[in-house]
Amino acid sequence: MELRQLEYFLAVADEANFTRAAERVHISQSGVSAQVKALETELGAELFDRSGRVARLTAAGAAARPYAQAALDAAADLREAIDEVNGLVRGRLTVGMVTGCEVTPLFAALAAFHREHPTIELELVEDNSQHLIASVIAGTADIALVGVAGAPPEHLGAHVVANEGLVALVPPDTPPAGSKGLPLAELVSYPLVTLPEGTGIRASFDEACVTAGLIPDVVLVASAPGAVAELAARGMGVAVLSESMASVHPGLVAVPITGVDIPALLALVWRPRLSPALSALLPHCRREFDNN
Repeated sequence: MELRQLEYFLAVADEANFTRAAERVHISQSGVSAQVKALETELGAELFDRSGRVARLTAAGAAARPYAQAALDAAADLREAIDEVNGLVRGRLTVGMVTGCEVTPLFAALAAFHREHPTIELELVEDNSQHLIASVIAGTADIALVGVAGAPPEHLGAHVVANEGLVALVPPDTPPAGSKGLPLAELVSYPLVTLPEGTGIRASFDEACVTAGLIPDVVLVASAPGAVAELAARGMGVAVLSESMASVHPGLVAVPITGVDIPALLALVWRPRLSPALSALLPHCRREFDNN
């Protein structure tokens, strides 16, 4: 029995699909299938019911799952203990980042960390905040820079790097540009261009609308803040963004949206159980974000 067989078994159990499990562990689907089959042969029992499209755990698979996880956790603890004795940090880190959110302190932290620990493999992935948080919870990402509404998830470690209000971003020759503040009830009378659901800014905006009993007229959704601003500049609608996102578009006017009590937060989130590699990365992240 090999640790990689247990890793592949757990990946299939989590994903309920051999193809997705193969993508998660970065090997071919046939490789995952072969290793799981070898594990089943050694244990003398089928771990998955393969009769349908979904790979479901059998009774034997369900019984094996917690022990497989315990074995992998014990192996990780062993490696961490030896690394601590040797003063080494090694491994691989997957870092998540909100799509289109190019935050330079994160890049600076990763560069500084790489200079200090060049043997650690780094992977940077982009997605919306909802998916990134799910990846951190599932363990497929170690840390992620996400947008959330109100507060970071309670069950994750977190470091808030920005707490901002929302603004309406408009061309200077449009009626809202002359306002010192745009009430939410007035904002929803305009066609809107927003970020997609699953982002912190959109969640703050949507929750405020629900609380006020308002139905916004979202005419277009774009995944990158720059695209939202450019579409607003071309008259597609009023852009809804955070203050910092709006600040890099000086040709447009940012008008504070009033009546939104739930702030949009940008935060680093991670699982409470830290690997040595993640423990070494976090001080770089805190230093770079706190100095900006």
